[in-house]
Amino acid sequence: MTPAETGTRPRVEGERALEIFEATLAVLDEVGYDLLTMDAVAARAKASKATLYRRWKGKPELVVAAIMAHKGETVVPDTGSLRGDLLAAYCGSGGLNDPLAKSVLSAVVVAMGRDPEFAEVYRRDFIGPKIAVSRAIYDRARVRGEVHPDVDLDVLAPSLAGIVLHRAFLLGEAVTPDLVGRVLDEVILPAALHGPAHAPRPTA
Repeated sequence: MTPAETGTRPRVEGERALEIFEATLAVLDEVGYDLLTMDAVAARAKASKATLYRRWKGKPELVVAAIMAHKGETVVPDTGSLRGDLLAAYCGSGGLNDPLAKSVLSAVVVAMGRDPEFAEVYRRDFIGPKIAVSRAIYDRARVRGEVHPDVDLDVLAPSLAGIVLHRAFLLGEAVTPDLVGRVLDEVILPAALHGPAHAPRPTA
């Protein structure tokens, strides 16, 4: 019996899925999210649009899946130090210093402001796992004594990416492991170790 006769559809997997992901990111890099279409991706990947819909519900799911595939498997680095773990998590393929990742992120930021469906999928499937990894890194560092007990991790954990991306997008700096390391040494690690600055108690 054919897949249609059994009510199932063949999966797009393995090398073919990777080819489609590469085509998706290439189109995204060239035209941005608004102008990206399933037809354009299918043409770039030399596939039919029906092939794409066998695996992905629509454009938001396909784009997020392609971004996740480029970044690679979500793992929690374990180098033995907070600095080493954060460098491992934020540098390398799919990291802050990855040129394609930066270009894709630029398109993503625009898309999230214009397409609520895409924003929901991106926050759920991409940002959610990244937050979990970051939190695991800081929680483990806190056990090692590298993070002050009073540090608000909801504030501190996203700060590294926020500072680096501000310098990249607004100040035009190249994102390098050296820049990430400087932000860690000058801002993130001191804040993690020393904790919040408490306002002095009023004197009588």
